[in-house]
Amino acid sequence: MTETIEDKVLGLVKATLGYKSSVRDELLKVIIKSVADELEIQKRIKLDFENAEHLMFIVDYSCFRYENKGAGTLPRNLEYRLRNLMVKYGGV
Repeated sequence: MTETIEDKVLGLVKATLGYKSSVRDELLKVIIKSVADELEIQKRIKLDFENAEHLMFIVDYSCFRYENKGAGTLPRNLEYRLRNLMVKYGGV
């Protein structure tokens, strides 16, 4: 059985959060999808899941969204990384 991109991202998010069970998998999958969609649709970043910079930003941003229930100010490190992604990989 081959691991999909979604499984890989989910596994990294769960590892970051310290979760081993699958109880929160559905919620985490939706958060991951919403983060990827926001980056591609709103920020016009062409995501490449083989790019570790993209992959880890999605993981970190998804963890932030989960832990802060979608509210709160984006931490400076995420804001800085998002700006860099938009400049480096964003479309016009």
